[in-house]
Amino acid sequence: MAKDPVCGMDVDESKAISAEKAGGKYYFCSQHCKNIFLKKEARSGMCCHAEEKALKGKKYTCPMHPEIISEKPGDCPKCGMSLEPEISTPSETIYTCPMHPEIEQKFPGDCPKCGMPLEPKHAGPEEDDEESCILRKKLWTGIFFGLPVVLLAFGEMVPGLRYEFMEPRTGNLWQLILSIPVIFWSGDFIFRRALKSVINRSLNMFTLIGMGVGVAFVYSAVAVLLPQIFPESIKIHGRPGIYFEAAVVITVLVILGQYLEARARARTGQAIKALMGLAARNAHRLEDGKETDVPVEQVQHGDLLRVRPGEKIPLDGEVVEGQSTVDESMISGEPVPVEKKKGDNVIGATVNQTGSFVMRTEKIGSETLLAQIIHMVAEAQRSRAPIQGLADKVAGVFVPVVIVIAVVTFIVWSFWGPFPALAYALVNAIAVLIIACPCALGLATPMSIMVGVGRAARSGILIKNAEAIEKTEKVTHILTDKTGTLTEGKPRVVSVFPMREEDEQLLLSVAGSLESLSEHPLARAVVDYAKDKNIVLGDVRHFESVTGGGVKGILDGKAVLLGKEKFIAGNDINLPEPLRQKASALREKAQTIVWVARDRAVVGFLGIADPIKKSSFDAVTKIHEMGLKIIMLTGDNRQTALAIASQLKIDDVRAELEPRQKLEIVKELTAAGSLVLMAGDGINDAPALAQAEVGVAMGTGTDVAIESAGITLVKGDLNGIVSAIKLSRAVMRNIRQNLFFAFIYNALGIPIAAGVLYPFAGILLNPMIAGAAMSFSSVSVIGNALRLRKAGI
Repeated sequence: MAKDPVCGMDVDESKAISAEKAGGKYYFCSQHCKNIFLKKEARSGMCCHAEEKALKGKKYTCPMHPEIISEKPGDCPKCGMSLEPEISTPSETIYTCPMHPEIEQKFPGDCPKCGMPLEPKHAGPEEDDEESCILRKKLWTGIFFGLPVVLLAFGEMVPGLRYEFMEPRTGNLWQLILSIPVIFWSGDFIFRRALKSVINRSLNMFTLIGMGVGVAFVYSAVAVLLPQIFPESIKIHGRPGIYFEAAVVITVLVILGQYLEARARARTGQAIKALMGLAARNAHRLEDGKETDVPVEQVQHGDLLRVRPGEKIPLDGEVVEGQSTVDESMISGEPVPVEKKKGDNVIGATVNQTGSFVMRTEKIGSETLLAQIIHMVAEAQRSRAPIQGLADKVAGVFVPVVIVIAVVTFIVWSFWGPFPALAYALVNAIAVLIIACPCALGLATPMSIMVGVGRAARSGILIKNAEAIEKTEKVTHILTDKTGTLTEGKPRVVSVFPMREEDEQLLLSVAGSLESLSEHPLARAVVDYAKDKNIVLGDVRHFESVTGGGVKGILDGKAVLLGKEKFIAGNDINLPEPLRQKASALREKAQTIVWVARDRAVVGFLGIADPIKKSSFDAVTKIHEMGLKIIMLTGDNRQTALAIASQLKIDDVRAELEPRQKLEIVKELTAAGSLVLMAGDGINDAPALAQAEVGVAMGTGTDVAIESAGITLVKGDLNGIVSAIKLSRAVMRNIRQNLFFAFIYNALGIPIAAGVLYPFAGILLNPMIAGAAMSFSSVSVIGNALRLRKAGI
C-alpha cells in the first residue's frame, strides 16, 4: 500500500492520482488531490488538509502582553494589537519545497511534485507576513481616496477657490463619498480595537483615536446630509463646517504607524533564522571503517564523525583521534582559534581550521549548545515586555474625562440651553469631542521617533524600534563584550623586540617568511605586519609545522624556528633573561608572545594582541561622566580581561563566561532593579542582547547579534553608545514636549467648547475653531520634532 508523502495516509493506488518523476511514481490521497487544485479554499496557499495539519498546535500571543495566548489569530483583548505566532525552535531541521509548502520531510531531497530541491524550513515569522500585507493595502487605499478629500477641503479653506469649479454642496458630498472607504475599510480595525478597549475596560490610544475619527466623520456626514438641523449661529456661508479631512488624515497616519510597527515585529524572527543557518547540514559518519555522508539529523549519540579542514563541526562532541585548531569565535566571541586534541570537547557550528580529526557525538538536536542559544534568544524575545507608551497612559485618563465632559455638556444644554436646546446640546457636545480629537497625539510620538531615528542613522546608529529609544534613556548599567566591542577583534603585532636593535629587519624577515607558509590563526597577523613594513619575504625550504609548538624550516641556508618559548627552548636554544622578563611583562598585558630563532640563536620575539580601540578610552570616560556603570563580560581568560579593564578603568569584570552565564548576569542585574544596556558583537552575546532592556550590536559583528539587538552601531564604535543615550534622552524629552503641545490647545479649548463662557459673554466655540486648534497643535508638534535634526549627539 502506497503512502501519501504529505500526510502519510495509506493510498489506494487504483484510485489515487500519481505523478511521474525520474521513472518513479508518487501517489497522493484523493483529499489532497482535490484540494491541491482548489487553492482558493486554502488561506496559506497550501492544500486544506496540509494547512490544517500545519496550523494544529500553533499558539498566538500579543507582543505587548505576552501573557495573552490564543490558539487562533486575532486581536489582543487588552490593547487591540494583532496577535502573532510564537517563535518555535524545532530540534530538527524540516525540509520543504518552495513551490509546494505542504511537502515536508526530515531529510534533504527533491520535491515529489515539481522536482525542485527541498530547502530547510526555518523558524520564525516571515519578513513580509500577512498583517504587513493587509496594512500595506489599507495604507495605499487610504492615500488614494484620502488625498482628494484633503485637496477638496483645502479648496474650501481658500475663499472663492472651490466656487470656480464645484458647488459647495457637491464638493461636500464628494468628500463624504471618498471618505467612506478610508474610514470604514482602511480604518476598520481602529473602530474594532476601540470597541474592544471599551468592552474590556482597557482604554488606550485606539479608544481615543476611534472616538475622534468617529465623531468627526459622523458629525460631518450629518452636516452634509441634514444641514437644516444646525443652528444658524454656527454656520458659515449658510453651511455647518465639516471635518472629513481631519478624519481621513488621522486614519492614514494611524495605519502608517501600525504598518511600520508590524514590519519591525516581523523582523524579530530573523535572529532565529540567522542562528539556525549556522548549523552544519551534513556529516561524515564512520561505520565499520567506511566513511558515509549523511544529513546531521540522522546522526545519533555515540556516532563517530570525521571533520576535515575548513568544515563546520556538525554537532557537539569529543575529539577521539587527531589534532587541529578550531575557530570558536562565533560561539565564544574570541578571535584566536583554540587548539584541540584527543579528549577535548568541540562545539557544533564552529569551524575546523588546520587539521583533520575524528569526534564522538555527545549531543544532538536540542541538546547542542547552538540549539540552546537559539532557545534562549527566542525566550528572551518573547519575555521582553515593552514599556507602556506615555501617550497611552495619558489617554487612559484623558479619554474618560473627555467623554464625561461631553455627556455633561449635552445634558446641561438639553435642559438649560436656548431654543432649539437639543441642537445646541448636540453641537456643543460634538465641539468638546472635536477639540479633544487626537490629531497631534497621533503625531506626538511617531514624529519625534521618525526624526530621531533619521538623525541617528546619519551618525551611524541604526535603531530597530521606538521601544529601544524609550528604554535607552533610563539605563543604569552598560554591559559590554570585550572582543570587537572594546577591542578591534583582529589580532595584530603590537610589540617587536629584537635581540639587538639592528636585528629588527632580520626578525621580521624570518618571522614573515615562516608564517607565510603556516596555517596558524596568528600567522596572518605576522605576515601582514611584515608586509606593512616593506619586508621582503624569503623562500623557506623544508618547512615543518609542529602542532602545539611552532614552525621551522631552512631560510637562506640557515635553520630558522618560530613559536612558543617552550618550543624554542626545547630545540636547545638559549633565551636571554632580559628578553624573557620583557616577554613575561607583555603577557600580563594580554599579549601572545612568538619567539624567533635563527642558526641556533634567538633573534627576538613578537607580541601579538587584539588592540583596544582608540575610541574605547574616550567612550568609557563619557559613560562614567553620564553617571552610568560599565561592566565587561567576556569569554576570554581572566588575565587578559583584567589587563584590558585596568587600562580602560572599567568598573567590573566577569571573565571566562559561557553564553548562558552572560544571560544570567543580565537577569541578576535586572532583578536587582537595574536597567541594563548590553553591547556585543558575537553569537555568544545574542541571548544577553535579547534579554537586556536595550541590546546594542556592533555593526562589525555577526548578523545574529545585530538581529537580537534594538540598536546597531554601524561603525562598531563604543562612542556610538554614548551618542545613542544622548539621542534617546533628547527624543524622549521631545516626545514629552509634543504631548504637551498635543493637549494644551485642546485642554484649554474644552471648557470653552462646553460653553462655560456663554452665560457671561455669549461665546460658543464653533467646531471650526475646534478643528483649527487641532491643526495648530499638530503644526506645533511637527515643528518641535523637526528640531531633533540638529540635535547634538
